[in-house]
Amino acid sequence: MDYKSKYEELRQRIRRLNEIGLALSTEKDSNVLFEKILEESTRLSNADGRTLYIVKDNKLYFAIMRTESLGIWDGGTSGKKINYPPVSLYDEDGNPNSKNVCAFAAIKGMSVNIEDAHKISQFDFSGMKKFDKSTGFRSRSSLTVPMKNHLNEILGVIQLINA
Repeated sequence: MDYKSKYEELRQRIRRLNEIGLALSTEKDSNVLFEKILEESTRLSNADGRTLYIVKDNKLYFAIMRTESLGIWDGGTSGKKINYPPVSLYDEDGNPNSKNVCAFAAIKGMSVNIEDAHKISQFDFSGMKKFDKSTGFRSRSSLTVPMKNHLNEILGVIQLINA
């Protein structure tokens, strides 16, 4: 890639980040705002699948779920309901859920990058594997990032698949 192409790519990324910044301060519809954040994350990572979870009552609720290669778009402004149960952040005894990567990222407030979800035992990817089996999809890489507000509180989690 030559200098001019790199400059143009950087200029486009800065323009898109400015658009997201403007949306953060002006957008009133949370579904539209979350979709903008998720889509820009997808553009930057070149991910095929993505899920946005929202924290409510110590659980992560599916808010938006998209997979380009399968033509899936549920939640958000799609009008389609997501029929997956929420992920608990804590068990019945109040212990942190460290088995689900999205819960772990939310509780710890840190990003988790996994090269191949089928080759890792630290987290329970049974939900992802069930999705793969039912759709014929093959999830590999996973980047899970907590979304924080200006007070450093966790609002949700973004999970990018197969970047």
